[in-house]
Amino acid sequence: MNFSRDGFLMDIQQSRALVVGRFAPSPTGPLHFGSLVAAVGSYCLARKAGGRWLLRMEDLDGPRVVPGAAEGILRALETLGFEWDGEVLWQSRRGPVYEAALEQLRRRGLVFDCGCSRKEVLASAPHAGEEGPIYPGTCRSGLGDGRKPRALRLRVPEQQVVFSDGLFGLQEQHLASAVGDFVLRRADGLFAYQLAVVVDDAASGVTQVVRGADLLTSTPRQIYLQACLDYPHPHYVHLPLVLAADGDKVSKRHGTLELNLAARGGLLLWQALRFLGQTVPGELRAAPPGQLLEWGRRNFDLAMVPSHARPLDPLDPVH
Repeated sequence: MNFSRDGFLMDIQQSRALVVGRFAPSPTGPLHFGSLVAAVGSYCLARKAGGRWLLRMEDLDGPRVVPGAAEGILRALETLGFEWDGEVLWQSRRGPVYEAALEQLRRRGLVFDCGCSRKEVLASAPHAGEEGPIYPGTCRSGLGDGRKPRALRLRVPEQQVVFSDGLFGLQEQHLASAVGDFVLRRADGLFAYQLAVVVDDAASGVTQVVRGADLLTSTPRQIYLQACLDYPHPHYVHLPLVLAADGDKVSKRHGTLELNLAARGGLLLWQALRFLGQTVPGELRAAPPGQLLEWGRRNFDLAMVPSHARPLDPLDPVH
């Protein structure tokens, strides 16, 4: 498996011929403005290229799913004028598909059982990375005496993973030193996000992944996993994060878009396009949602999107 810079960038360039984009919200609450920005960016880039736009509900983590949230997100997207291709893909219904991918990795000797608890990993990790403790390889050569398997981890190589992001440019990460062998099935039996997203993107033929910059450091793990499963590599574009007044990334705890959505949908889309650096005419501020999305489909320019996280323009409050 070769992750040389030239070869890897060539693979990504070749994947751009047929554009299939997607939006994949997690139903842990209603739609919020940060998610709307990701939806607008992914929708406009896919549609401008004449491509398809898919919708996936990432409801895999049952304990975090809020009852009715998925249906609320779908209603919000419909009210805002989004039209997706095909049926919604629900991760909670795809357990056998994820298990088949794990079996493929087992046959190749790429995964191993880990008996470590999170507390043990925290205590034994040599240092912490951007996303928490780096797994020190405790169970890589087998479970110790008296240990029972808990999580299932993927072996990572002593190599750089290199890819070109559509907004942030060339990115490199040394998986072993940045995250270590990472989890594909958790101790509670749930499939990990990294596995599910890779399997679903490949199954849906996704060629363009447009999402928030908070997932930029997850991308090398997903690219390596794609290579392990002989999947094609999508082209990635990570959009700037919307910051709340407290400086944190906007999330559901900062408020949602459900209130007066039918009346304010066009304004919200206008705000999202402006946040993404697009020169939306001022007269469209009061336009209906469909007209705003059509403008975005025709005019969206990735070169205008800033790469830094920032708050929404105070002159354009969401609420």
